[in-house]
Amino acid sequence: MRLNLHKFVDTIKALKEYLFPVRKVTDRFQSLTSLVQLKKFIQERSAHVSQTTLFGYIKTRMGFKHYLMFEDKPFLESLDIAKWNVYASCLLDCTFYTFSYLYEKKNFDCTKDAEKIFVEILLEEESNGLSRKISDAIRNEFKIKSRSINWSSYYLNEPFKNSGLSLYKWSPIADELKELDKEIVLNSIKLKWNLVQNEFDSLTKDFKNF
Repeated sequence: MRLNLHKFVDTIKALKEYLFPVRKVTDRFQSLTSLVQLKKFIQERSAHVSQTTLFGYIKTRMGFKHYLMFEDKPFLESLDIAKWNVYASCLLDCTFYTFSYLYEKKNFDCTKDAEKIFVEILLEEESNGLSRKISDAIRNEFKIKSRSINWSSYYLNEPFKNSGLSLYKWSPIADELKELDKEIVLNSIKLKWNLVQNEFDSLTKDFKNF
């Protein structure tokens, strides 16, 4: 089956609509000097990691045929669910990581603001298409986790494990294929988060206080 030029353009538009409704990386921070900037960093880097890893996995597993899947309504519905669940998990991990890092490495206790920022981002994304069901579920997960989190050490102990498992769980790929890909999928998102960690370390190198 071949796609003509118009059909190809339509599938590209569909791809953008279903994979990229959340905030893209637009800011090249020189440093992080406020909670407003921290919020934007969490939001944009979480979107970038979730988008690139989810689409990258689909593209790798399906090859060029992944474009054809954007004409398949059940697939699109599964993809929509996947993108928001993975993104929500990325937001949770990135929020806990950044606040834990600042708490321990920079001796700055702004942990009381973590939930406030997290909820603000979720409310913004609800207007972009994030379902209330997913929003409520991840908000509840945040509350439960925040009760037992050790802010001093969280950033050291697989802080992005949750989003990796979410990517593996929600990717709209057949279970028997995902099982073969598990290590690759988890490593792919881990590498993306490593870049975010390095960037955050650099941006807070001269950190004092917000």
